[in-house]
Amino acid sequence: MTEQQPSARLDKWLWQARFFKTRSLASRVVTDGQVRVNAHRVVKAATSVRPGDVLTFAQGARVRVIKITALGLRRGPASEAQGLFEDLTPAPEPGTPEAARVGPRPTKRDRRALDAFQDDQGSEA
Repeated sequence: MTEQQPSARLDKWLWQARFFKTRSLASRVVTDGQVRVNAHRVVKAATSVRPGDVLTFAQGARVRVIKITALGLRRGPASEAQGLFEDLTPAPEPGTPEAARVGPRPTKRDRRALDAFQDDQGSEA
């Protein structure tokens, strides 16, 4: 007959893939209707997802577009979680605050240099 492709609960997969810190938080995001599976809004945390499905959801200030490539067996390390999905999120547009954040967090030395630069700019005006 037809072979069933393995599936997993949506909230559990989001938690295993480390998009949300707790499973209850992932469940709440789904039940609030903030997740779309293959462009269809879902409100049940028990919605089945399979490899090949595309998820769209807000995470912080970003809208994430994720293609499921595998189902997890456990919530393992981040390196294992990154193998569960392919990130299709478009790059941030230039001029947005998110696009300005490139590279690591500034060091104390960087902050002092920036403060000195801003003081110099303020004294010229």
